[in-house]
Amino acid sequence: MCELLGMSANVPTDFCFNFSGLKERGGKTGPHRDGWGISLYDGRACRSFHDPEPSTTSEIADLIERHAIRSRIVISHIRQANRGKVCLENTHPFIRELWGSSWTFAHNGQLKGIKKKTLRFYHPVGTTDSEYAFCYMMDKIRRRFPKPPEKQKELCCYINRLAREISKLGVFSFLLSDSRHLFAYCSNQMSWVTRQYPFGEARLIDTGEIMNFREKFSPKDKVTLIASYPLTEKENWQSMKSGDFVVFKNGRSIYTALA
Repeated sequence: MCELLGMSANVPTDFCFNFSGLKERGGKTGPHRDGWGISLYDGRACRSFHDPEPSTTSEIADLIERHAIRSRIVISHIRQANRGKVCLENTHPFIRELWGSSWTFAHNGQLKGIKKKTLRFYHPVGTTDSEYAFCYMMDKIRRRFPKPPEKQKELCCYINRLAREISKLGVFSFLLSDSRHLFAYCSNQMSWVTRQYPFGEARLIDTGEIMNFREKFSPKDKVTLIASYPLTEKENWQSMKSGDFVVFKNGRSIYTALA
């Protein structure tokens, strides 16, 4: 299985501390040695970095860890390959365009029979069932909404419906963003935590590094992290159940559909 890490914030936020913890799990404290990737949004577009090398030995990952690229929405992924060879085109997150924005997607799990689904507008570059599922979702969203829906709830409900449909084929935990929202669906294991005033401190489980958020954030800042497994101690991570679907915007939950 792979691991996911996402962030939604109300202000552009430095992701380095969080990425440091995930990076260690890509071959050192975890078995996810088959590539990694990260997408950091800046408006409707995103900066994306991918590497089929383990994140713990990747010079590109070292750059991301050192260089503070501030963003309001981030999706990151470390891979443990089960379907599709280890190569650049099979590393997550995957990216497609819709309504003039970059959509990004990362998935944890396996989907038996997903490639029997018909695709029309979007097609995979690599060979993973994850990218195929993403293309299928984007196809369905584009057909259902040729233009952005006036009510955001309509889109949230439809993505939740697609998630439940696809999850019948196997494990389908994913993070998805349209550049404004962070959609999260839990099929097996996911947790989230919100950092807001009054801020405390946290210790990274995988490195032991401690961060005092009082020194990092202002009172109005709000940052939510969502991960396959908690990254830190001394924080109140909220566990999601199988079938839970949550949408975040500007660091807060705006839509929830429980299993």
